[in-house]
Amino acid sequence: MSLAIISPSRDVSPWLEIFKKEVPDLPLSIYPDIPHPDEVEAVMLWQHPKGIINEYPNLKLICSMGAGVDHILGDETIPTHIPITRIVDPRLTFSMTNYVTMGVLNYHRKWNRFQAQQQKKLWDMKAPEAEVKIGVMGVGELGGDVLDKLSYLGLEVVGYGNSPKPDFDYPYYYGDQLEAFLQECNVLVCLLPLTADTRGFLNIRLFEKCKQGTYLINVARGKHLVEEDLIEALDKGYLSGALLDVFHKEPLPESHPFWAHPQVEITPHIASITNPSAAAPQILENYRRMQAGEELMNKINRNKGY
Repeated sequence: MSLAIISPSRDVSPWLEIFKKEVPDLPLSIYPDIPHPDEVEAVMLWQHPKGIINEYPNLKLICSMGAGVDHILGDETIPTHIPITRIVDPRLTFSMTNYVTMGVLNYHRKWNRFQAQQQKKLWDMKAPEAEVKIGVMGVGELGGDVLDKLSYLGLEVVGYGNSPKPDFDYPYYYGDQLEAFLQECNVLVCLLPLTADTRGFLNIRLFEKCKQGTYLINVARGKHLVEEDLIEALDKGYLSGALLDVFHKEPLPESHPFWAHPQVEITPHIASITNPSAAAPQILENYRRMQAGEELMNKINRNKGY
C-alpha cells in the first residue's frame, strides 16, 4: 500500500520534507513517476489530470491538498464510493479574513483615491470615507469569521447562504431571498463553495439586482464569476469596482482586460494559501485512519459539494 501525490502544477518539496521528517518510511510516489499504480491506496490531489484516478484500481482515499475540493469534484470520472477529504487550517481562515478586511477597509477609506492624489501632490480632504454595509455570500467557516471580524470593527454586516439558519448571529438571507439580500449591502463578498448551482453565480442578472455602485470582492473561485459580465456591470454603473483574487484561468493571461481596467484590482490567488506544515499532518493522520478503518477527518459531503 502507498500514498501518491498528483499535483503537476505545484511544488511539492515542502510537503516531502514534512513527510520525510514525520514518517521516514512512508511509501510515497509522485506523479508522473508512479511505478506501481495497483499499490496506491491514497492520493493527494491538486489540479490533477482528469480521468487519471481510474489508473489506481485499489484507491480508498482522496485528499485535497487545500481547503477547496471543486478541482476534484469537477472530475466526473472519479468513482463516487471513494471518500474525499479537505484541509481545515485556522491559518487559512486568518489569512482570508485579513484579506477581505483589507479590501473592505481600502474601499471604506478610499485608499486608491488618496494614493492617486499623492502622485498628483493633491491635498483634498473632502468625504474621506464611504458608507459601507458588507454582504457575505457563503457563511461557513471562512464567511462566518469574516462576518465576526468586520462586525468587531463596528461595520454593518449581513449574510447569505443556501439554507435557513434560525440562530444566526447576524441578519441573514437564504435561497430565493437573494434580491432582498443584495439590496441590504453595498460591498458584496463572495465566499461561496463552487458547486453546479454556484458556477457563474456572479453574473449580469445578479449585478442588475445590486444596489447601484456596489463594490465586489471575489475570493472564492474564479468560476463563480462570469468575467465579461463584470466588465459590463462596471461600464453600466451597477458596480463601482471589484477586487479579484481568483480567475477562470490562472495565471491571468497578459491579454486579459482585467489587467488594465481602471475599476478592477487583482491579486494572484494569494488571499489564503495552504500551509504544508499544517496540512501535511492532517493527510498523514487520514492515511493512518484509512489503514485502521477509522472515521476520517474533514470528510466532505459529495452531494453538497463541500
